[in-house]
Amino acid sequence: QVQLVESGGGLVQPGGSLRLSCVASGRSFTIYRMGWYRQTPGKQRELVASITEGGTTTYADSVKGRFTISRDGAKNTVYLQMNSLKFEDTADYYCHVITRRAENYWGQGTQVAVSS
Repeated sequence: QVQLVESGGGLVQPGGSLRLSCVASGRSFTIYRMGWYRQTPGKQRELVASITEGGTTTYADSVKGRFTISRDGAKNTVYLQMNSLKFEDTADYYCHVITRRAENYWGQGTQVAVSS
């Protein structure tokens, strides 16, 4: 079992920045991929960015050039640096982990609100 604890959400003005963090903990697991998804009411959860244990990153087209995902393997932590935030980035952001055993885990979510 893997537990995910997210932090860093909040209210920010358009053009501002936020940094999300997610720490994974548990017993006897090895992470293959860590990522962030987001969801707004009435819409499906969508991938924002992900990073594999080898450092391969994937980004949604809507965030390319603005968001950067990184990870600290030793700390089982993934970060999402979000710059130049837009109104449409407002959502609940969820940390997601896939282990080498192909197990999927989700965090509880953290709110990001972009508003003037």
